[in-house]
Amino acid sequence: MIEKAQEQARIILEALPYIRAFSGQTVVIKYGGHAMVDEHLKRQFALNVILLKYIGVNPVVVHGGGPQIGSMLSRLNIESTYCQGHRVTDEATMDVVEMVLVGKINKEIVNLLNLNGALAVGLSGKDGRLLTAKKLEMVLEKKDAPPEIIDLGKVGEVTEVNNALIESLHAQGFIPVIAPVGVDELGETYNINADFVAGAVAASLKARRLILLTDVSGILDKDKVLVSSLNRGQAVKAIEDGTVTGGMIPKVTCCLEAVEAGVEKAHVIDGRIENSIILELFTGRGIGTEITL
Repeated sequence: MIEKAQEQARIILEALPYIRAFSGQTVVIKYGGHAMVDEHLKRQFALNVILLKYIGVNPVVVHGGGPQIGSMLSRLNIESTYCQGHRVTDEATMDVVEMVLVGKINKEIVNLLNLNGALAVGLSGKDGRLLTAKKLEMVLEKKDAPPEIIDLGKVGEVTEVNNALIESLHAQGFIPVIAPVGVDELGETYNINADFVAGAVAASLKARRLILLTDVSGILDKDKVLVSSLNRGQAVKAIEDGTVTGGMIPKVTCCLEAVEAGVEKAHVIDGRIENSIILELFTGRGIGTEITL
């Protein structure tokens, strides 16, 4: 028993330099994928976030909910269509998106954090004008024809983040939990990609870290081997040469935008691994891919 206790003490002491480095800093975490579905992983995620708060880190949680939205749309017999990875969002779909993200998922996460010892507050972009947005304009380039403008409906992008609201919640000891729904100057509601909301929030706050939880181990090279670290040039090259493809492209893009805006490092990690956030932040090598300037 003494040896086991000594091992636990050693692990805590090894984490001390990282705890010291992150104390007082802001970490933005995009919560999504399998970690939002598996009950054990959901609780472990909550405990990781609460631990960060207890040691002096200021965590901000931004969550997704694509599968849950899709399930509700199916139950309501509303067909989902996609273009370039974006859900085309008409008025009826937007109502469901807001209902699921803000009314259901957001409150479930807040409740989970509160039940495990935190003080969490759920927000959408409408609360305190947290996320000002505009309609996302998508242009589809064609090889032998003029570019085509794609109307995605009520799909938006972040133009401004109300830092004062987040900072005031941190000052009072609360953990902000943000649903990726924004509003424009005229009060129109928009569905926004959660990765890009997390990146915009991290950039606006000049967060120390941006962490994206995914269902893959991180960014893989052409031989499907995990790449532990990429600088900006290497990440851009990986997109251009086809090493990074599909749904990983917007994740890498949002990480690049965040570090270019002042975030020290962005991380793409496997949320299916228990305690993935702590392993990435408080160990020397981490478990995923970090992106830097």
